[in-house]
Amino acid sequence: MKLYNTLSRSIEDFKPIDENSVKMYTCGPTVYNYAHLGNLRTYIHEDVLEKTLRYIGYPVKRVMNITDVGHLESDADDGEDKMLKGAKRENKTVWEIAQHYTDAFFRDMDSLNIKKADVVAKATDYIDQYIEFIKGLEKKGFTYIANGNVYFDITKVENYTKLSGMDLDQLRTASREDVEVDVHKKNPQDFVLWFTKSKFENQAMKWDSPWGVGYPGWHIECSVISLVNLGEQMDIHCGGVDHIPVHHTNEIAQTESYTGKEWVKYWWHGEFLIDNDGKMSKSKGEFLTLSLIEKKGFNPLSYRYFVLNSHYRKQLAFSFDSLASAENAYTKLKSRVKTIKDNADNKQANEQAAVKYKEEFKKCLEDDLNTANAITVLFDMLKTEDLNNSQKLDLVADFEKVLSLDLLKEETVEIHDELADYIEEMIQKRQDAKKNKDYQLADSIRAELLEKGIVLEDTRQGVNWKKIN
Repeated sequence: MKLYNTLSRSIEDFKPIDENSVKMYTCGPTVYNYAHLGNLRTYIHEDVLEKTLRYIGYPVKRVMNITDVGHLESDADDGEDKMLKGAKRENKTVWEIAQHYTDAFFRDMDSLNIKKADVVAKATDYIDQYIEFIKGLEKKGFTYIANGNVYFDITKVENYTKLSGMDLDQLRTASREDVEVDVHKKNPQDFVLWFTKSKFENQAMKWDSPWGVGYPGWHIECSVISLVNLGEQMDIHCGGVDHIPVHHTNEIAQTESYTGKEWVKYWWHGEFLIDNDGKMSKSKGEFLTLSLIEKKGFNPLSYRYFVLNSHYRKQLAFSFDSLASAENAYTKLKSRVKTIKDNADNKQANEQAAVKYKEEFKKCLEDDLNTANAITVLFDMLKTEDLNNSQKLDLVADFEKVLSLDLLKEETVEIHDELADYIEEMIQKRQDAKKNKDYQLADSIRAELLEKGIVLEDTRQGVNWKKIN
C-alpha cells in the first residue's frame, strides 16, 4: 500500500511499525455544535483508510478523542471558548452541551456508515494523565510559568516546524491576526499546557493541579490520549489540513519532547470542503450539517457517495446541485445492483475474471486511497459480461467492506394507497408552487413530506419519491 505522508511530503510505501498490526489515531470533534459537512468529509475518508487497512489484512486499533473540555476557536491559545459559546447559546451547562452534541455526532456517524473507533476517549476523562504529562515536560525543562499558566517553550525543540515546512514568520501569518496577543508568552508560538488564568471568567470546567485550579490547553489531549491507549509510537495520525501548522505541530513538539522518540510514522491529512468562495466554515452562510441535507430530501449516503468520488488530498467543491447529481448516480447504482439481485442466471462462473476485478479494486485503494477509481472498477464489474450475477453480488459484498454504501440493503416499506394519493397530491402542489416561483412554499412541502418519512428526488424525467424508515 502507498500512502501520502505529510511529514515527508511524498507518497511512501506503507510499512507499519509492527507488521502484524496498525495503530491509528483520528482527531475527533469538539462537541459544542453539530458536525459540519466539511468535518464529516474527513471522517468519511478516515473511515475508508481504516477499512482499507482491514481489507488488505491488517488488524487495526483506532483511537479517537472527543473534545468536551473548553477549546478555543483558534488553534493558538486565543479566540472564543467553543464549549462556553455553545452553553450560552442554548442556555445549558457545558456538560449538557457536550453530551448532546456527542450523541448527535455519533448519530451522524451511523447515518454515514462510519465505523466507530475502537477507543473513544473523552478529553475530560484524562485530567490526571495531563497533569502527569505536564510534570514530565516540566522536569525536562520544556516549560515555564507566566501569569499563573504553564507554557511550552518551542525554542527548546529542534525542527519545530518539520510537519508544516513553514518558518516561524509563515506560521504567524497562518494564525489568526484578529485576536488578542498573549503578552505573557516568551515566543509567539509558545502554547499553554495548563491554564489557571485566562480571559474567561467563571469557567465551568476546572480541576485542581500543582499549578492551581484550572483546565488543560487544547493541544495536550491528543498527545496524552494516544500515549495512554496506543503507546509511545504509532503508525498513522489523521486529521484535517487545517491542523498541520499549529495543532499537530504542537502535538509533535510536546509528545516527542516527553518521550524522546519519533511519535508518528505517517501523518495523514484530508483537504477542505469548499464552496465557490473557498473554504466553508460553521460561521459562513447556511450551516451545512447532515440533518440539513436530510431536511432537503437527500439520503446521507448520497453525501458519502459524493465524497468517495473525490480524492482526500484534493479540495472538494460542494453545492446542492453537485450533491443532487451524486444522489442521482448513487440511486442508479443501487438500482443496477437490485436488478442484478432480482435476476439470477445460470451462466458459468468465471473465477479468473472475479479475481481480476477484486485485484483492480484493491490496487485502487492501495494507491493512496483512490476511491474514485475504485468506484469505476465497481461500475465496470457490474457491466461486464464476463461474470454471472451471483459473482457480481459476491464482489459487491466484498467491495462494500470499504465503500459502505448499503448497496445490498433491501428497502422494503409498504405504502398504503391513501398515503400514495396524498404524496402525489403534495408533489403536484409543489410543482405548481415552483412554476409560480413560490420556492418557499415548495421547500415547505418537501420538508413536510420529509417529516413523514417521504424523500423527493427531482430528475429530468419528473419527481420520484421513496419512503424511508
